[in-house]
Amino acid sequence: MRIGIIAHLKHRIGEPFAGGLETHTHLLAGGLRGRGHDVVVFASNGSDPAVGVEPICEETAIREVGVAEATDIAFFREHHAYLKLMNDLRGRRLDVVHNNSLHYLPVAMADAIATPMLTTLHTPPFCWLESGVRLCRSSRSTFVAVSDALRQTWAPIAPVKGVVLNGIDLRRFRYWEQPASEPYFAWSGRIVPEKGLHLAIDAARIAGVELRIAGPVADPDYFEREIRPRLGAGAIHLGHLTHSELAEVVGGARVLLFTPCWEEPYGLVAAEALACGTPVAGFARGAIAEVVDKTCGVLAAPGDASALAQAAMKAQMLDRGRCRLRAEHHCDAELMITVYERLYERIVAENAPVAQQPPVRLVAAE
Repeated sequence: MRIGIIAHLKHRIGEPFAGGLETHTHLLAGGLRGRGHDVVVFASNGSDPAVGVEPICEETAIREVGVAEATDIAFFREHHAYLKLMNDLRGRRLDVVHNNSLHYLPVAMADAIATPMLTTLHTPPFCWLESGVRLCRSSRSTFVAVSDALRQTWAPIAPVKGVVLNGIDLRRFRYWEQPASEPYFAWSGRIVPEKGLHLAIDAARIAGVELRIAGPVADPDYFEREIRPRLGAGAIHLGHLTHSELAEVVGGARVLLFTPCWEEPYGLVAAEALACGTPVAGFARGAIAEVVDKTCGVLAAPGDASALAQAAMKAQMLDRGRCRLRAEHHCDAELMITVYERLYERIVAENAPVAQQPPVRLVAAE
């Protein structure tokens, strides 16, 4: 099949990945190409050419300028890039377009192209994307969500046809039968307020276990205000790691701490931990209960560092083999790619032009 994937533009699609959406897009595109599909990824400059990237814009993440100025620049840069792309797609020969952009224009303009579009909803509704979805009038547009919790959130707004759980490359997160000899907890993700790293540091201190932190500083103000003062003995920021480095840190941990301060749509870092055999202790918010169950994780009341510390102490007693088994059955990227292949085939079939019937020949009565 000829598949176009619309990525979001804030960060490049390549290692080290800025977050779960970049990881997902790269993994999906690479997996589809590995199965023989002709894939082009419309993404920001600097993205990995190995997955068929066609750059359409510079990265739009806020840089070292004023926040208001940077936000305006990013808005117009993304707007023009997606507007040009949607106009260009009118003349592209693609079987299906898979929209992973989080932007309002691709969905709002879906009826401007003849190619059917599948949009994966990766976040709860926010004003711009919700507006674009409500404006979507295309009969060739299909929506799915990355978790049932997210599907329910979007249900009053969009006709979400189903759920496709995000997957991870189980080969890149190898199974650790035993953790590292030196005990520590791990935390992974973008360092922003909604990911709740400050609560993970507090919980690890209450538990008396060192916390090793992996992830980019996406909100410098939050980092300086809440995180840097908490670093030091017992809390180490390792920086923004590659996939292989991250797998080593997470695999050696006794527990991964998962601390969303919002309704997390999926929780890819939890799936990565399970693949390594590392149990999860997390706040019971969003879709985490769809990723972990009682065999591989312990959930605590949201926002409660003391409860999270207790959950972590319980979680480290769980069977690491059961954690890996959960990842194999629920978080395998190969399964995710197969589901998307079937969706593409169904969408293409549903939107195929009806074969033209021969004209009816009228014969005058004798």
